[in-house]
Amino acid sequence: MANFTLSINGKKQQVDVDPSTPLLWVLRDHLNLVGAKYGCGVAQCGSCTVHLEGVAVRSCMLPISVVGNQSITTIEGLSEKGDHPVQKAWLEHDVAQCGYCQTGQIMNAAAFLKANPNPSDEEIEAAMSGNICRCGTYVRIKAVIKTAAAG
Repeated sequence: MANFTLSINGKKQQVDVDPSTPLLWVLRDHLNLVGAKYGCGVAQCGSCTVHLEGVAVRSCMLPISVVGNQSITTIEGLSEKGDHPVQKAWLEHDVAQCGYCQTGQIMNAAAFLKANPNPSDEEIEAAMSGNICRCGTYVRIKAVIKTAAAG
């Protein structure tokens, strides 16, 4: 076990965990931040996506020992009132069906738009291709990103 001081959603948090523990389990099991979901466990589906220094990363395979002093943002910290442009557009386009992938999709889209505020359709498709939606709401997710970019 080792003690880690993490910067999560703008707050310092201390955890005492095995250094190989994936960030996802630290968030969910030790800090009760359950927005990031466990999907595949091999960083392929995107359900566990969080931001590390503003970049979308898969937390299910990221050992806590690698995080260091980098800032972590989870869906709970994306916006105080759920009013991030992607979150607002998500509701406007009524994307959620089962809802399992949505936090990972939103976090990936938010990081993507921060890096590319005026993306083409092809860029959106490429950026979001690593996030799986079992319900197939990809057309609505693309519309969300276009709405958030325009807004």
